[in-house]
Amino acid sequence: MSVEHLKPSVKLSFVNPDESHGPVFGPGVMALCRGVQETGSLNAAAKSMGMAYSKAWRVLKETEAALGVQLLVRDGAHGSTLTADCLTLLDAYDKVRSTVIDTASRKTANLLASS
Repeated sequence: MSVEHLKPSVKLSFVNPDESHGPVFGPGVMALCRGVQETGSLNAAAKSMGMAYSKAWRVLKETEAALGVQLLVRDGAHGSTLTADCLTLLDAYDKVRSTVIDTASRKTANLLASS
């Protein structure tokens, strides 16, 4: 069997360089924020991911603290909205991930074809 059909898989995360460990803005937090963007509700976003609201709230609070960036504006029973910083992070995440995947795919294809 040939290896030429294989593709790379890339997991991207943004971290605060001043934090030695802790939460990051990665695929899970990104998906949770996208869910809030689509539904206007952290609770609905959490449920769509099979996650308890309390866990989603904790994950976001810990990530905000680690990054030093507020991601959501919560308005109690009226739902949640993404902050401008969160929208900027989502856009940057999508663009960087796309670029990394494209570059990794080309490089992998070249390396596997020459083996």
